Amino acid sequence: MVSKRSGLVLAIGFNLFIALSEASLLARQRSQQELDSKYNWWQHEVFYQIYPRSFMDSNGDGIGDLKGVTSKLQHFVETGITAVWLSPIFQSPMKDFGYDISDYSKIQPEYGTFEDFDELIANATAAGIKVILDFVPNHSSDEHEWFIKSAARESGYEDFYVWEDGKVLENGTRVPPNNWRSVFTGSAWEWHEGRQQYYLRQFTAGQPDLNYRNPAVLQAMDEVMIYWLNKGVAGFRIDAINYVYENTQLLDEPLSETTDDPNSYDYLDHIYTKNLPEVNELLQHWRVMLDDYSKNNDGPQRIMMTEGYADVNTVMNYYEDENGTQGVQFPFNFDFISSLNNNSDARDFVYIIERWLIYMPHGHAPNWVMGNHDNPRVASRYGVQTVDSMNMLLMTLPGIAITYYGEELGMVDYRDISFADTVDQPACDVGIANYKWMSRDPERTPMQWNNDTNAGFSTASKTWVPVNPNYLQLNAEAQKQAPRSHLKVYQQLIKLRQLEVLQNGAFIAQAYNREVELKGKRSILTIINVSNSQQQIDVSDFAESSKHLVLLVVGVDSQYKVGQRLKPSEIVLAPYEGLVTRLSLREK
Repeated sequence: MVSKRSGLVLAIGFNLFIALSEASLLARQRSQQELDSKYNWWQHEVFYQIYPRSFMDSNGDGIGDLKGVTSKLQHFVETGITAVWLSPIFQSPMKDFGYDISDYSKIQPEYGTFEDFDELIANATAAGIKVILDFVPNHSSDEHEWFIKSAARESGYEDFYVWEDGKVLENGTRVPPNNWRSVFTGSAWEWHEGRQQYYLRQFTAGQPDLNYRNPAVLQAMDEVMIYWLNKGVAGFRIDAINYVYENTQLLDEPLSETTDDPNSYDYLDHIYTKNLPEVNELLQHWRVMLDDYSKNNDGPQRIMMTEGYADVNTVMNYYEDENGTQGVQFPFNFDFISSLNNNSDARDFVYIIERWLIYMPHGHAPNWVMGNHDNPRVASRYGVQTVDSMNMLLMTLPGIAITYYGEELGMVDYRDISFADTVDQPACDVGIANYKWMSRDPERTPMQWNNDTNAGFSTASKTWVPVNPNYLQLNAEAQKQAPRSHLKVYQQLIKLRQLEVLQNGAFIAQAYNREVELKGKRSILTIINVSNSQQQIDVSDFAESSKHLVLLVVGVDSQYKVGQRLKPSEIVLAPYEGLVTRLSLREK
């Protein structure tokens, strides 16, 4: 049952309810609309993450590329996507598939050329699609010219990276300078025979940490960002931002007491290598630089969005600090990945939603991330029955939505990739006994375009990682042709997001502590059953006796149809079913 108390929606049991109301919205003037299109275009955007290796292969080598992305721009036009961000395309030895960069100003040859990139930007711009680049500031590849020069102690590059002598034990054995651990297990220090010192590498051995306490490093990275802004990108997604600074005294980190495995990253409490306050100063510096660039150049406001798995207070400081100094446009909100799963009930969802909105500084845009290249797909985490309802939730929450490629189709992880076909380095490192659940390859499989060879992704005899065999049934072309499909639900939801009520309306979640008078207002109500059993619910107190519900979006397997009217007191939801409805006056 659902009841309303002081204008608040309260869900009891395993149901999640979200409502938005227009609440006396004023029509904006044309000048304000033009201002918003330049400076605030991102505040209600859907950002679509493209993993270039897996999106579309144009030349038959089994690896996705830039021409492949360009060839599929029509997919975004048809779907309603107007902003995409590319996982790294820079030159790289590909030990971590582009997150180990050997030249920030060149494109990885297997992805294409600068001509291909220019073509992508030109065609995307013509189609009304903005392109965001993944930017990796914490570390480079050990094959980068900077690192080679630094290892050789070449003048001007001696301190481009974090170098230390280490310690010598009484028995003459040399050991790392402290107990810091790598995210991928083991010591965070790697011995360099040529320089006769350890270098810090918080990720793989091939990813040495840059030293941002050296002004020359900051200047070099500023120049890289300006270089790509001049190439036409609309901004950057900043990778692993909370690892950029470390304690200068190299203090040992305390034990976390969460595991007894000394090689595990979780063995320590990372108070000296992660989330240091200097991160905020760096982001503020880049914000000023991007704002200045936007003022002095045509085009939209250039933006930053950050990846940083951290506590909520730390993440909120990325928006702005306690003095109101502006940082990034938005830090990624990973709560749907890190805090919720298929065992979460409605109260968990509402708590997570409310927490972000309560902690977020005033005047900023919230965002919601359902999936990415480092975590199992939505359909694999929450269950295949939840694809439509999770997209309904994502798309009707206020602010920004982030979609990982293939989630609009309901793609699932291909967890049965053999060890021989596994290429994700951390998975390879743990060996055949443990690789399957460590590997990130299962969520990086090629995009499933159709039921042709390799899901229409490539004409190669073998793709860089295997295609999920379910592509014969689950693919974009089939979903375009079907009367109902996940893709069509997703398209309907994106179209719905253009409504003023979803962009500027007052927002209420279950027990959300804000009183809103809904009487006489047009409202959108999203109802999601997050349980594995049928639920009969009554929202008549919320909808009020003078109203009924008109269905705007329903799931693939729903018993209901778009346009159907429901009595607020007699709504039956199948397990994991979601409905997006409009509250309107009952005909007399």
